[in-house]
Amino acid sequence: MNAPLPGLTLENPQIDTSDDPQWYRDAVIYQLNVKAFFDTNNDGVGDFKGVTAKLDYVKELGVNTIWLMPFYPSPLRDDGYDISEYENVNPQYGTIEDFKEMLDAAHQRGLRVITELVINHTSDQHPWFKAARRAPPGSPERNFYVWSDTDQIYQGTRIIFTDTETSNWTWDPVAKQYFWHRFFSHQPDLNFD
Repeated sequence: MNAPLPGLTLENPQIDTSDDPQWYRDAVIYQLNVKAFFDTNNDGVGDFKGVTAKLDYVKELGVNTIWLMPFYPSPLRDDGYDISEYENVNPQYGTIEDFKEMLDAAHQRGLRVITELVINHTSDQHPWFKAARRAPPGSPERNFYVWSDTDQIYQGTRIIFTDTETSNWTWDPVAKQYFWHRFFSHQPDLNFD
């Protein structure tokens, strides 16, 4: 059988466990949406136990890296890209212990695991945003996000979702200011300045 990449066979895909920063160049990556992958408790939603149960199958595909789409707690208004908590997993997918078991099982099979960590924005339901909108202007809590008294700043910036958004600014009646969002209005951008 011809190897798809030098040194890699589909019968035994190995990962380089060294500290080589270029490891990803030869990676065979399987992007995986936990909620749609495999359901072990018959609630209609995939879970981490389901991922763990199917790791041998994934490895047999010739994969050496799994890329998990967002699995953090979320209102799920944008398929999990609207994260409301960064330190846990969505309870529909299991527990943090289930995630750790899946991670250990993947590593035992020589599979790397990449997690999609959304750090451009949060959900408007995240405690940081809830605190920011109630905090005084200029305070550290308020400055977690980008606020303005006007929606006329950055007028030339493209609106990504023109079918649902008319501006990258949304008025917040609690903060009495506009907040910036490059994606949906329920996903306020974090302030990296």
